[in-house]
Amino acid sequence: MSDNSKSSINYLIKSTEKLLKRFNEQKGIIDAYIKKEREWKKHKLVQANEIKKLEKVNSKLTKVIKSYEQ
Repeated sequence: MSDNSKSSINYLIKSTEKLLKRFNEQKGIIDAYIKKEREWKKHKLVQANEIKKLEKVNSKLTKVIKSYEQ
């Protein structure tokens, strides 16, 4: 093998290693974002369910109060 082909192969290896490192960094960032997004959606769903429960309790209490007022 000539020196030129060896340097080309070394350049390709180094470039590939840089790309893989960058890919893994980006993958970590994306994975962290996805995890936060899932936690946010889960929290939002829990809050929505809690609001629905409280609205039902509120409507029941309102009916009871109206029945006592009459």
